[in-house]
Amino acid sequence: MTESAAKLVFWGVRGSTPTFERDTWRYGGNTPCLELTTPNGTRFILDCGTGLRMLGNRWAQRNSEFGVEAHVLVTHYHWDHIQGIPFFLPFFESQNRFHFYSFQSKFLGQDSLRKVFESQLASPYFPVDVNMMASSRCFREITGGDRWDVEGTQVSSAWLNHPQGCLGYRLDTPVGSVVYATDNEPGVPEFDKSLRQLAQGADILIYDAQYSPEQIASTRRGWGHSSWLEGVKVARDARVKNLVLFHHNPDSSDNIVDGFLSAARHEFPTTWAAAEGMCLTLSDRGVDVSLRESRLAPRRRLRFNALVSGQSDEGRLFEEKAVVRDLSLQGAYLALTNRPKLQSELRVMIEAEGEQGRSSVLSLRATVIHCKPGRDNSQNGVGVLFVAEVDPAAPSD
Repeated sequence: MTESAAKLVFWGVRGSTPTFERDTWRYGGNTPCLELTTPNGTRFILDCGTGLRMLGNRWAQRNSEFGVEAHVLVTHYHWDHIQGIPFFLPFFESQNRFHFYSFQSKFLGQDSLRKVFESQLASPYFPVDVNMMASSRCFREITGGDRWDVEGTQVSSAWLNHPQGCLGYRLDTPVGSVVYATDNEPGVPEFDKSLRQLAQGADILIYDAQYSPEQIASTRRGWGHSSWLEGVKVARDARVKNLVLFHHNPDSSDNIVDGFLSAARHEFPTTWAAAEGMCLTLSDRGVDVSLRESRLAPRRRLRFNALVSGQSDEGRLFEEKAVVRDLSLQGAYLALTNRPKLQSELRVMIEAEGEQGRSSVLSLRATVIHCKPGRDNSQNGVGVLFVAEVDPAAPSD
């Protein structure tokens, strides 16, 4: 990362409880945790769900000799946003320093944040005593409407509508702004207004889209969550540049999240669905999005002719003949003149020789997880994951 860029990485994107079923692998099953590194190297952690463990392992590998300092913004004290605390290795290393921020709970009183932190390692719920955590830790209680500076980044907070309280955060870095507004239920004018004020003109809005609009209007009313449709409304009203759907329901398969994303993009094209390992880079050039490496299955180099149809990065429908350069049971690497949008759906039809010399066509649904210009700039290298076909009879949201 250059000095003129900020980097936002998603380590946990699910809500309520971790899930690791096979049909949730593509977006990920860990509960909320994000990492933001500003242009001057200041580190922020947004929430401490189970994704915090993977972040800690990465930091332990890269920074074990020199130590790290980070500012930890906790939205609220529900289990899915704090359950990664005992498993974050940097908390146990004396060379590290952490600054924690969150609100005073009416159920816990003064020093709420410290009490929540220490209770994660209390007997008989965890075998390691909190005194084993050798890092330096300080705790600061804040409330909605507060603003403060952290090494050149302006941090703001606002109350969201969620049972037992929740804070949204805005971080204005020298190269762009990130708003983190998870666990919010629309419909209360006071909270709706403060959310839009917090998100006004943001480069990135990360927003709760746990349920469908139909669920929010009926069976999930009062649960403190939102939908892709409300996210689109907030993004439009606040004139944000990029909307990221977040806090996916643990019972939502990747196909269901695909449906939410597709519906949202029809209304607000610069929408993304949060996925573990997803990285958003903010710079003077705007926001660049990349997804995690997914070449995990054995791959074979080959050359198949294929017909690919989908949507370009500019929103234009296309269909073109292409070459499949390598193939696995999970995905493929294609050479295309068109540049498809990340997380958009493609239809890949591969012609192969069947039995007795007869040709057969393999029609596959795929999602784009990588797209970069090729060596000669005349074609794009496009990585795709094959995904299960959606039952036409099932609603997409």
